[in-house]
Amino acid sequence: MISRSALNAATNVGAVILSSPRTSAALSTVVIGTTVAAFFLRTVLGTAGFLAALMLLVVLVSLSAWAQWKDIGWRALVPISLILFTGWVWLSVAWSQYRAESVASALYLLMLTIMGIYIALVRDTIQIVRAFGDVLRAALVVSLVFEILTGLIFDSSIDALLIQGNLGTAEPIQGIFGTRNHLGMIALIAFITFAIEYATRSVERNLAIGSLITAALVLLLSQSPLALGAGLIIAAATGALAALRRVPSGRRRYWQILLMAFTTATLIVSWLSRTAIVAWFDASDELAYRVGVWRQLWTLEDNYRLEGWGWIGPWDATVAPYLAFGSFDSRVPDSAHNAYLDVWFQLGVVGFLIFVGLLGLAFTRSWLLASRRRSIVFAWPALVLLALAIGALAESSILTDFGWVTFVVCCVKASRELSWRRALDSSVSPGI
Repeated sequence: MISRSALNAATNVGAVILSSPRTSAALSTVVIGTTVAAFFLRTVLGTAGFLAALMLLVVLVSLSAWAQWKDIGWRALVPISLILFTGWVWLSVAWSQYRAESVASALYLLMLTIMGIYIALVRDTIQIVRAFGDVLRAALVVSLVFEILTGLIFDSSIDALLIQGNLGTAEPIQGIFGTRNHLGMIALIAFITFAIEYATRSVERNLAIGSLITAALVLLLSQSPLALGAGLIIAAATGALAALRRVPSGRRRYWQILLMAFTTATLIVSWLSRTAIVAWFDASDELAYRVGVWRQLWTLEDNYRLEGWGWIGPWDATVAPYLAFGSFDSRVPDSAHNAYLDVWFQLGVVGFLIFVGLLGLAFTRSWLLASRRRSIVFAWPALVLLALAIGALAESSILTDFGWVTFVVCCVKASRELSWRRALDSSVSPGI
């Protein structure tokens, strides 16, 4: 029989291991890697195997957070706006038209949220950037290897992974992410991450330059109109942010207002010129497909406009109302292809306003931090959040897997730095 002293000694050893920086770094990297390769892992392991891996990760990060609780503190929980959104997701189970699926999807979202919160609480921003950089480097290289094998060496396809072997043709590539838009957005976030690594000299110069070239190459090969358009906006935002950082703090507020006015005007002009912009990116077919989905979604939304149909995350085509969408352009939609409309449809006007508020607060805080703080590393959450917000206009990937984990990480990091509760505790603070 194990003695109490031996049990206590084993518990203490376990707590030391779980609270060590190396354990936190390893868990953070594995969480990011597992979620970024979610499509690939679901295909290889099956849904059950993938969920088992995620549940194991949730247990490990929970134990690790518990072992470090004295360093984290009770005030470092989560932003209140994030609590409101996840709370509304769970409340939607009560009136959901597909209750079992809503419970399962809400549990899945909770697991992703816990993992994202863990990364944000136990790792510094530069450590988070390095973890994302390592994972995204590997993901892009693996994608290119698969495309080279199928497109240039064997001239074949891998249907299970939706890899068509298009590298030797003029067609877009998908890598291990299933679609060109997902690959393109991953490449864009990777480019932002590698640029921060280069600016902060957190990796060797040659590695940083090679990573940037790889990300740019994959972005171009994806031929994703969404990612390419988002890239242009990110480039403009980066220039504006660099200019703001050089403005004296006393005059920065006025330049922020001027930048907001200019951005608003640009959005209006872009909306008025949307037909020409779509034609320039050769995205007419993609837009027509999405408009068809949006129109039918908007018609069905009339039934439950305030509270929504109930949370389901990625669509399940076997339950109503999603089975009613049928096939558009030989494709069965797995989402609304617009995160904002997806939230509106599933969680109603209330959920939509909470989600927009959560995103708006997170981006505002991260942008202010990026323009005020001396270290360029604080630009990473702002630019990544901007990429996610733009991507949400044509895809719903921000609501699940890598997109949601990344979103939660950026939200919590920004909240801990700028919060009304920071006055209560100078060391840590969540936010609304």
